[in-house]
Amino acid sequence: MKLIEIMKERLSRYDDTHNFICDNCGEEVFDGKRLCKNCKEALPYNDQVICPFCGRRVREEGVCLECKQKPLETKKARSLWVHEGDAVKLVRLYKTGSKYLFRLFVEELTPLVLREFDDADAITFVPMTKKAEKERGYNQTLLVAEGLAERTGKELLCVTEKKHETEDQQGLTREKREENMREAFKVTDKKAVKGRRILLVDDTLTTGATASALAAVLKKSGADTVYLITATSVEKKNAFGIK
Repeated sequence: MKLIEIMKERLSRYDDTHNFICDNCGEEVFDGKRLCKNCKEALPYNDQVICPFCGRRVREEGVCLECKQKPLETKKARSLWVHEGDAVKLVRLYKTGSKYLFRLFVEELTPLVLREFDDADAITFVPMTKKAEKERGYNQTLLVAEGLAERTGKELLCVTEKKHETEDQQGLTREKREENMREAFKVTDKKAVKGRRILLVDDTLTTGATASALAAVLKKSGADTVYLITATSVEKKNAFGIK
């Protein structure tokens, strides 16, 4: 039986607000955590040398070349894991039907929010079109943002809208992604964002085109600062662009 089928079978026996199996490998756990000890140690936590702005792992200390050439619209970004191995698998599963995984991301991201974004006074998320959200059944970034807001006491802002469908970003260059996201978002309540320090939640930081497009709209609408937190981020091999 495939791992996914095993996990679904085990989950069907329990109330999924209480964890009895590891969300990554399916082994039983006895401490109420969402990851077993082995998976906790094996997942690629982004806790080594990072770019101080985009937060992606680099091979040497310093600002990465992309942030030097064209920084993100967010003031600071951080991610939980490097986008590799089982971290990629977990994000993919979450975005393709494994809705229950939002609890894992909330549990794991909460300490990072409290440590890196204590001064943020509100949390928001990347919106989806109504059609896309209906097809998936949920907005994965909204569920995580709701959980983080509840755990940290920060206000949840549902004040952005995606105006139209965009091309699948996978495989696109940064320039193509930026063009794809141009004028894709709007703020529906400018009073709610004015003067706020807002933490934006997304699943993965690849080029940053989506987060930058949304952050730019929020700042244009009066937000004081926009930060970014993601479950994973794509590693930058060298801070100074040497391949």
